[in-house]
Amino acid sequence: MAKKMVHLIFPQKLIKEPAIYTMAKKYNVIPNIRRAKVTEKIGEVTLELSGTKENLEKGRKYLERQGIKVEPVVGDIIE
Repeated sequence: MAKKMVHLIFPQKLIKEPAIYTMAKKYNVIPNIRRAKVTEKIGEVTLELSGTKENLEKGRKYLERQGIKVEPVVGDIIE
């Protein structure tokens, strides 16, 4: 099982959508919220994600397709 730290930036229109939950269920990824800041205009979340490397990549692509900016956190892979 691999782990990855990512910083997500949600546009205003997606703040209330359950994108993290949906990604976790769809791709069997376990999210652990490390930090979050949500306002009426933007949402920012730092997550530690656990799963297979393949599922982590599929989850990242899913979030990006939804319009969420996904940025790796420096030194992001923990094995």
